[in-house]
Formats: sequence, structure tokens, C-alpha cells
Amino acid sequence: MIPTPDIVTGDGSHQPFNPMRLTISLEQAGAGQHTAERITEAVAATIVPGTSSREIYRRAFTLLRKEARPVAARYLLRRALLEFGPSGHPFEDFISHLYRAEGWQVETRKMMRGACVTHEVDFYASHPEQNMFLAAELKYHNDPNYKTDLKVALYVKSRFDDIFSCASDSRACPIDRGILITNTKFTSEAIAYAECAGVELLGWGYPHHESLLIRMSRAKVYPITTLTGISGAEKHLLVDAGVIAVDEILKDRRKLDLLHLSPERVGELLAEADGLLSLPDIVHSSMSV
Repeated sequence: MIPTPDIVTGDGSHQPFNPMRLTISLEQAGAGQHTAERITEAVAATIVPGTSSREIYRRAFTLLRKEARPVAARYLLRRALLEFGPSGHPFEDFISHLYRAEGWQVETRKMMRGACVTHEVDFYASHPEQNMFLAAELKYHNDPNYKTDLKVALYVKSRFDDIFSCASDSRACPIDRGILITNTKFTSEAIAYAECAGVELLGWGYPHHESLLIRMSRAKVYPITTLTGISGAEKHLLVDAGVIAVDEILKDRRKLDLLHLSPERVGELLAEADGLLSLPDIVHSSMSV
């Protein structure tokens, strides 16, 4: 048996290359089984000991993009969230957009009174049909390997406890739930504490059946930075102009006017966007790229 070469992961550790994991990620992005297996085989043939996981991702993405841009765009999804930076405001606006697509009414960066002090929450949302009210604290990271840890979970729990203590006396801003949201992952310690203390978490792979990835897929809400047909500079122009989600340009193509694209490129971009939103829903969180 040919030994499996060790690769270097994003945090600098070494582990054996797992071709099945790559195949599953490609299939979850929307690639068919044969396409995913063919790309995995091609990538595996190029791997030598010490190859980085980032390079493996890049090679797989390049091959996938030649097959189907919408699928390649969704394969890019986790890294696309990182392109919202360096400020966390675009991520806050994107999460608000996601919740609105799910039927919530959202106010961003809202001041809420606590029993001890007043707090600014990243967004406050109400759901008329469910008669539910929630406030969210968002933690945005530019480093895909950075995990939101126990210290943050403890801090958020104390903030929401203060708000909950005052909520019963405030009809103006009722609140039933507080949630901590990040674009990356949580440490196992943060998850253990949250499950014990009753802190809701939402991140890249958590909760497993209701993760950020799954909810974006189900709501058909993806970052504008996901699209492969525009450059990094063009993505930043759109984000700076407040265009943060793919569905926005399908609803109003005039939002692309600031890029001064040719009609051909506009058509290609809209076709990619429409194809992305037409992909089947993701039902479990195994994409790790």
C-alpha cells in the first residue's frame, strides 16, 4: 500500500491527506459524484509530503471552476466570508440580510438597556409569525483558523444575562433569546460551556444540522464575495457600496453598474449567480475548506 503523504493544515499541524474528505467537500458544494472523484484523483496525484491544505484547496477549486462556476463559487464559500474584512460591519450586514430572508425583522447595532448598564448589540430581530425576539453578538475573524473561544462565550453570556434581567421591565425591546454568531468555528470548550449554560451559538460548522453554512444554503443567501467572475478589487467595490449578497444583484442588476462591466461580463456574472442560488440545499456540515 502506498503511504498517504502528510499535509500541513492551516494551523501548522501535520496530518495524513484524506482524499475522502476532499471528495465529500466537493460533493457538498454541488459537484456530482464522478466529478468530485475525478478532481480528487487529479489533486491527489500532485500531493507530496508538506503540501499545504490551502494549496490542495486552490488546486481543487481551479479544476472545479472549469467544470461549473456556480459549484466552484459555493466551494469558495468559507473563504468568501473572510473577504468581507477587515471590518466586521459587512459581516453584520450580511447576517442581518440572512435573517431577513428567513422572515425576521432586523435592526442593526441597537442600544439595549440592561439591569446594570446599556449595551449595543450587533442586531436585534423579531419574528412576527413566531412572536420571537432575539439579540445577537457577532464575532468576525479574518483568519480561517481562528476559533471563538470560551472567554468570548463567557463575556457574551454575561452581557445577555444583564439584558435579560431588564427585559421583563421593558416592553420596548422584549427579548427571548441571545445568540453568539461567528464566521469561523468555536473551540470545543466554548461549545461545552454554551451547551451547559444555555448560550446559543451559530458558526461555520455549528450546530451540525443548523450551521451557518446550512442556513445560507437553505435561504439562498450567499456573500457577494463568493462569485468567481469578479476580481477581488471589484468585490471590495461592491461591499463598500453596501452590496453584500448574491441575491441582491439578481433582484436589481443595476447594482453592478458601479463596476462598469461589459454586457457580456454582466451576463456571465448573473448566470453564475442564478446557478449558485439554484444549487440543492446543503443538509449537513462537512465542508471544511
